[in-house]
Amino acid sequence: MGDPPSRKYGLLQDLVLLAVSLGSMWYIAQSIVSSLPTAGDPDKEQHEQARIKAAANLRRLDRRSNDSDSDDDNDGRDIGGLDDIIEELKESVIYPLTMPHLYAHSSSLLAAPSGVLLYGPPGCGKTMLAKALAHESGACFINLHISTLTEKWYGDSNKLVRAVFSLARKLQPTIVFIDEIDSILGQRRSGEHEASGMVKAEFMTLWDGLTSASETGLPSQIMILGATNRIQDIDEAILRRMPKKFPVSLPSKPQRLRILQLLLKDTKIEEDNFDMDYLTRVMAGMSGSDIKESCRDAAMAPIREYIREQRQRGIAMTGVKPDAVRGIRTADFFGTKGGQIIISNHAKVQRDSKKRSTKKSRGQDSSDEYEDTEDNEPLVEPQD
Repeated sequence: MGDPPSRKYGLLQDLVLLAVSLGSMWYIAQSIVSSLPTAGDPDKEQHEQARIKAAANLRRLDRRSNDSDSDDDNDGRDIGGLDDIIEELKESVIYPLTMPHLYAHSSSLLAAPSGVLLYGPPGCGKTMLAKALAHESGACFINLHISTLTEKWYGDSNKLVRAVFSLARKLQPTIVFIDEIDSILGQRRSGEHEASGMVKAEFMTLWDGLTSASETGLPSQIMILGATNRIQDIDEAILRRMPKKFPVSLPSKPQRLRILQLLLKDTKIEEDNFDMDYLTRVMAGMSGSDIKESCRDAAMAPIREYIREQRQRGIAMTGVKPDAVRGIRTADFFGTKGGQIIISNHAKVQRDSKKRSTKKSRGQDSSDEYEDTEDNEPLVEPQD
């Protein structure tokens, strides 16, 4: 009578042991197979490391411009003389890019343009303006260099272009900035290398894809921002894809005054021997970069003078006090290091002043007293 239950119990034990054995064998087999270098994916370890590295890079790139430790945290207030352009860029480009829900609900015409071009002479603040826009918009800023898209293997440059657009989509809103865009997307010619033409074609094809709506139904929040001082060398098809074009020209007199005020705000000035208005006049024809270098040379003049005086007196430089250095004067801007344009303008103003003094001493009509030039017309032609 007791045999059937004991038989059932023994059968149950056998089934449990069989299940445990099969599970153990499956686990051991999986461990052995996964440890084999040629099983499954032979590059599994490299792929896993690449995946982890890509995830880390994505987290790093996804930081927004509100990070106070960033070196590029300059906004429109740090750029002198470009207030009008900054305001127009905000209203017509940045706001539609970062707040598409406010613009796309009524008409697709209100979407942000897919491309913006800043053009003008070198040193006028195009690159700084682009960084300020990225900072104020809070968008991810990708600074695309020509070396990034240059590969020795045929077809790899096309893959890099596609990778840039793929990354921009993952990090949107994104501004892809291309400085000296004419060197990458210049005019296509018959004698051009095939690889270069393929890169341009790939870039334009992916660029056209930015106008299509995303999964949410809103336009892509990606903008290509280019800067150049040779707009005539850019391909016509590229210019068509950049409907917004902003000229960043040489600063006018009010703009030069604003630039000087920003550059010299933390600099010690000798008030009795400093004429800001005169410097603004003689800097006509100079770019913002030229003005900055001129201010740098002028700020070094008092230090050089003080060091020479201390050496002549035989005083060790370790005992020098920075507070003893005088402030900069107007004359410090016209040394040999001041720059050809400002020196030439200064000499011209001095000659005109002597002519007026001579006419006045002879009793001639002095109604032709010096008048300042037009805002955008330099006293002398700037040197190439």
